[in-house]
Amino acid sequence: MEHPPYRLAEEFDRFLGDPDDPGEVFSYARCAELDEKEEFPADICDRFQEWGLPDEYVPVEHGGRLHDYEQVLQLVRTVARRDLTCAIGHGKTYLGGVCVWVAGSAEQGARLGADIMAGVPVSLGLTERAHGSDLLANDVRTDDKASKANEASKADKAANPDGVADHWLVSGEKWLINNATRGSVLSLLTRTHPDGGPRGFSVLLVDKRELDEGTYRHLPKIPTLGIRGADISGIAFDGARVPRSALVGAEGAGLEIVLKALQLTRTMCAALSLGAGDHGLRLGLDFAEERELYGRRLIDIPQARHVLAGAAADVLLHEAVALVAARAVQTQTAELSVTSAVVKYLLPTGTDQLLADLTGLLGARAFLKDVHANGRFQKVERDHRIVGLFDGNTLVNLNSLVNQFRPLVRGFKRGTGDTAGAGDACDLATPLPPLDPSKLSLVARHGSGVVAGLAASVEEITRRAARNPALGPVAEAARRLLAVTTEVHAEMETYQGVLAEVPAAAFEVARRYTLCWAGAACVGLWTRSTDRLGDDPGTGALWRDGLWLRAALDRLLVRLGEPAANGRETGEELLGALRAARSSGRLFSLLPQRVPERRPATPAAPSGETERTSC
Repeated sequence: MEHPPYRLAEEFDRFLGDPDDPGEVFSYARCAELDEKEEFPADICDRFQEWGLPDEYVPVEHGGRLHDYEQVLQLVRTVARRDLTCAIGHGKTYLGGVCVWVAGSAEQGARLGADIMAGVPVSLGLTERAHGSDLLANDVRTDDKASKANEASKADKAANPDGVADHWLVSGEKWLINNATRGSVLSLLTRTHPDGGPRGFSVLLVDKRELDEGTYRHLPKIPTLGIRGADISGIAFDGARVPRSALVGAEGAGLEIVLKALQLTRTMCAALSLGAGDHGLRLGLDFAEERELYGRRLIDIPQARHVLAGAAADVLLHEAVALVAARAVQTQTAELSVTSAVVKYLLPTGTDQLLADLTGLLGARAFLKDVHANGRFQKVERDHRIVGLFDGNTLVNLNSLVNQFRPLVRGFKRGTGDTAGAGDACDLATPLPPLDPSKLSLVARHGSGVVAGLAASVEEITRRAARNPALGPVAEAARRLLAVTTEVHAEMETYQGVLAEVPAAAFEVARRYTLCWAGAACVGLWTRSTDRLGDDPGTGALWRDGLWLRAALDRLLVRLGEPAANGRETGEELLGALRAARSSGRLFSLLPQRVPERRPATPAAPSGETERTSC
């Protein structure tokens, strides 16, 4: 089955060239050099501009090519698979524009869209040094005294007989802002009412090119452990004159706009974790194929095979969850408060663990720069650590789910939620409707359609297993998932209505809920898409007889405290599929996609063979 987002990502990857070739602009060698110098990858971003990647960040209604959020996911994943610094540094422009896509005027959208497509970097100014994720405590504000003085001036009175100034004077400091220095345009959350509160903040689209000199300054770049070349800095305002036309949405609606925009950005952050997982798994596999230990290749040692098979299962699990979530942006928009929190918790933490598992496989070479693969593993591992902090950290996202326990429990009991939208998200052949930002909601009032559809999906797999005994283990694992999901919702009921002083146990229940949601998404994706994908010569083996689903459910059930669902043979099948993809130049993925990276010098042996090679 041809799937357009993967085809476009393959085209983009091919345009970027072979990353193993140091002569390419976007090569592993160039990324390592920039990382060592802590230098922003400006020349690589120019290549993105040449292909037209910024156009994919701008919705079609504002002049760009963004009509499918799954497509954005795959394109950013392509960049992240090569280098997370480049993905984070360039992709921040997408994040910076989202407040305008959610609530801005047509004029703002057209102007910002034109800037982005012209290559102008955009940033999102949310956090402050003293307050972190506590946006309600933010201090950047409009200067009331200065505003009153200006309102009293003769010029202002003549221009504005009603006494309302035509601008704000903004003061304060935003800190740890990606592209704060490089970005020319900034979506800025600022206090527009002295008392603050939920209706006391607004979003201003600040164009630094139009600010008076001396009214703002850039804060120094912060040295970071990972993404060393990214522009992680800050900006300080001192009475910066910002026109009233810069207001995004209604005055006082800033917090709501930001929280809705973050639902989109948190979902798209999945691309960063997917790319890191792709890169780490490939490095781990190549190392195991090449390394000789105790007279055998590492790939032939059972424990090494077990680690690789587990990492392969996680890569496919994460991809399945991200696919459903990205499509749900458009098919289940009203439930994105749940979807985004689940994905933003699950994929960064899961990928961190995946990389930690592979670190054990590589041993000391996981930490060295100039031994295996020019130190790419240590770079991707430290670069990815920061992904869990973007757009709300782990606890913020789990807390968001705790705050929605009441409607989630009620919806599960009643079987409500947008099950039709969930079905469309899981059916990869279903065209996506345009995104309607007005449907974004801070709470999924009717529950989760993805989880509500789990029972029907389990029934469908059970029916298929009656005709195909090979699906028996998958059906049994799915039934166990449904039983655990019912138990988790009973646990959630205990913490309904908890808004402050959330106990640690509630966070643990929220963690378990993310695993149940992920399992429901995987089961739904398989049942609705397998008939179209099982015959593909490259990836069909993963879909036929539910191989990838069997492996994914096993990983989820174990993390839910349940006994493993599979035996050693599932891991061996998955490892065989991983090695076959690598040796044939394909991405290890649920859908077919070729990659321009060079294949290993020695072809991977089939999983049943044990030939030795020298390291």
